[in-house]
Parts: sequence; structure tokens; C-alpha cells
Amino acid sequence: MSESTSQPPNINDINESLRRLSEKISLIQDAVRSLNQQHSQLEGKIEDAQKRIQHILSRLPEQSDGRQLNLLGEPASTTNPEDDSEPTTH
Repeated sequence: MSESTSQPPNINDINESLRRLSEKISLIQDAVRSLNQQHSQLEGKIEDAQKRIQHILSRLPEQSDGRQLNLLGEPASTTNPEDDSEPTTH
């Protein structure tokens, strides 16, 4: 019988491999936690945006209503003939 040329792994090599593997697992866990946190934040932003959109949609007049839309909720300014010469900031 011929002897095998490969040697059994050294315990130090195994420990080093386990240490590197543990570090990689730790980095992956940190990345997953970060992604979960970002996901939760984005869900919150989406919910807020949906609420704002629903609020705007609820303020839209019916199609038969010919009034001007005031979606920003700012008070309507009164038109004054003297103000016609003032520049606008649109």
C-alpha cells in the first residue's frame, strides 16, 4: 500500500479558517441588520407619502366643480388692482 501524500489539516489552520469564517458571518449579519433598518425606514416614508397623496386627493374638487384648486392649503390671496404692476415670483 502506498502512503497518502496529503496531510491531515493542522488544528491551527482549522482555527484560523473558523476565525475568518466567523468574521465574514459577523459582517453579513451587520449588513442584514442595516438592510432591515433601511427597509423599515423606507416603509415609513412610503406610508407617509401615501397619506400625503390621500390627503391631496381628498381635497380635489369634484369634476363638475369649476373652482381653482388650492392643494397646498395656503389662503387664497385677494386680488388688488394696485398689485398688478408688482412682479410675480412664480
